[in-house]
Amino acid sequence: MKILMVCLGNICRSPMAEGILRKHAQGTDIEVDSAGTSAYHVGENPDPRAVLTARKHEVRIDKLVGRQFSVEDFDNFDRIYVMDDSNRKNVLQLARDEHDVSKVSLLLNEVDEFPKGMEVPDPYYGGDRGFEDVYQMITKAALAIVQKHG
Repeated sequence: MKILMVCLGNICRSPMAEGILRKHAQGTDIEVDSAGTSAYHVGENPDPRAVLTARKHEVRIDKLVGRQFSVEDFDNFDRIYVMDDSNRKNVLQLARDEHDVSKVSLLLNEVDEFPKGMEVPDPYYGGDRGFEDVYQMITKAALAIVQKHG
């Protein structure tokens, strides 16, 4: 099972999601990567606040490098999880057919306790607490994904 995590810039939410899922999927056949729908941060490492928050939970994401989502990702991944509706729309604009569309869903839809359609908020302009809250949300989704696909 190859899974892609997608947010806007690929420096906060999606690299955190990549690292968190990778940690919890150890010992399964789940592979994970991340990308952004924009090219703002291509080639950059994750936001230092995301790195510190992840490291606090023994998740290493400091070596990840931002990249932009591409049409080929539909061919290379079984599931594409997006962090919010704006990124879902951006990804779906590149979909070639219903098969591509069927691979895309909001990450938090995997967690029963969250209402359907709930988004992972972008912590970029918030404080450190926002990164911790996002970390906890993504962790719940990662555990649900491992239980479902692991």
